Amino acid sequence: MLRFGLFDLDDTLYAAQSGLWTAIGDRIDRYLVEKVGLPADGVREQRRAWFEEYGTTLNGLRAERHVDSADYLAFVHDLPLDDYLQPNPALDAMLARLPVEKVIFTNADAPHALRVLDRLGVGRHFQAVFDIQALAFVNKPEPRAYQFVLDHLGAAGPECFFVDDAPRNLQPARMLGMHTILISPAPVSARLARVDAVIDNILGLEAVVTQSGKLTPAVLPPAAGLS
Repeated sequence: MLRFGLFDLDDTLYAAQSGLWTAIGDRIDRYLVEKVGLPADGVREQRRAWFEEYGTTLNGLRAERHVDSADYLAFVHDLPLDDYLQPNPALDAMLARLPVEKVIFTNADAPHALRVLDRLGVGRHFQAVFDIQALAFVNKPEPRAYQFVLDHLGAAGPECFFVDDAPRNLQPARMLGMHTILISPAPVSARLARVDAVIDNILGLEAVVTQSGKLTPAVLPPAAGLS
């Protein structure tokens, strides 16, 4: 039975076409140039290297440049969300119809996640935010991050679905038995992506997770409250 829904945040709960994640990427570039002192023409290559080795630019910076994580997170997320996102009544209604406990599982931080949820008008549906700080900077796709979430939910993998826009973030979830759903605006085979289902936007989630009729409500343990 599905009891819990795990949701990535950026480019998952809202469409990549919004431009928000691109704007965050530009802020990351600025941070590396203005705060870290990297040459502008080498920023993208360095980000790619840190992404491959550490999973996020932040963990690369923590390991090699000893940056202040709070300063970095505040800087890169300092954007006017009203310019990128609008309230989404259809998403609000769809989430209300899914009788599972819903949590955010993100490599971003909780302040950013809560601002996004508030702007979309869907914050009331999520009982917890498992962010990069709650995860002690063990980020997706590190398997320990997924086990941390399961342990705090008191859940087994097969009791959960996880929706994300990055195939590599879904692989550890699938290995733990979670039902994996990839958001991809471009056509892609679920078999080739090694996931259970592919949808082109978050509103396609309801049909995927209810088609088996095996949804059942869950009660979230108190210890997993909002981070």
